[in-house]
Order: sequence, then structure tokens, then C-alpha cells
Amino acid sequence: MKLTEVRVKLLPRQTDKLRGFASVTVDDGIVIRDIKIIEGGRGLFVAMPSRKLCDRCTLCAGKNHIRARYCNECGARLSEGRGDVDERGRPRLYADIAHPINQRSRDFVQDRILKAYHAEVEKSKQAGYKAVVFDDLDYDYLAEFKSGV
Repeated sequence: MKLTEVRVKLLPRQTDKLRGFASVTVDDGIVIRDIKIIEGGRGLFVAMPSRKLCDRCTLCAGKNHIRARYCNECGARLSEGRGDVDERGRPRLYADIAHPINQRSRDFVQDRILKAYHAEVEKSKQAGYKAVVFDDLDYDYLAEFKSGV
């Protein structure tokens, strides 16, 4: 695997542990966005993009997050302990959208992202620094789709 591009967007002056976002390009062919750079108890680490897990109400089939106590659609009380549990016995609230298959791959990706993060932090200390802009997401097609063009 070859990471052909790693981009980092710093989040300065954050009160929480999120330090930035990364976007990686794999083999000039696939982009993975929304990789989080987080300050943990043992230093920086990378969290791959994920989505909140949901289930359906047994009465109306409305979609609800796993921690919801009441249905967003009909207001019915939802049962406790819905969804799968992780290895520590806690409810799984998120599912990875993209992730490395093994520890060697995870270490490789994380090392490259953290090197890019540290380089961006150093650049940010220089006069005239311009932050990385992740403006390559194209939402124009949604307006065309909705208008029927």
C-alpha cells in the first residue's frame, strides 16, 4: 500500500481532545476523509471515519440511535440494551466506515498521518501560514439533482 497524499487540517485552540482531521489518498486511486487526530491519555492517535449505529422501533420502524430511550417518530419507549456490545461489554455506538485490516497497516497509516500532523503544526508556527483547506468536496451535484437538471 502506498499513501500518495496525506493532508491535515489543524483545529487550533480546542478545549476537547480533537486536534485535527486528516485525508489520505491510497495508490492515487482512493481517498479516505474524516480521519480524526485525537490527543489521548498516551499521546496522539488516529480514529478512522465512523458512523453512529442505529436500530428500528418495533412499533413504527422509525430509525433511532442506540442510546435513544424514546423513538424519534412515535415516542414509544425503546428497550434497554439494544444493539451489540464490544469486548468490554459496553454497547457499540459507532461502526467504522473504513479501517486498516491489521495492526501493521494501522501503524503504517497512523505513523504517516501523525508525521504529517507534526509537520503541519510546525508550519503553523511560521509567519504567513495558511491553513489547509478541504474544499474539494463537490456538493454542486446535489443542487443539480434536486432541480432535475
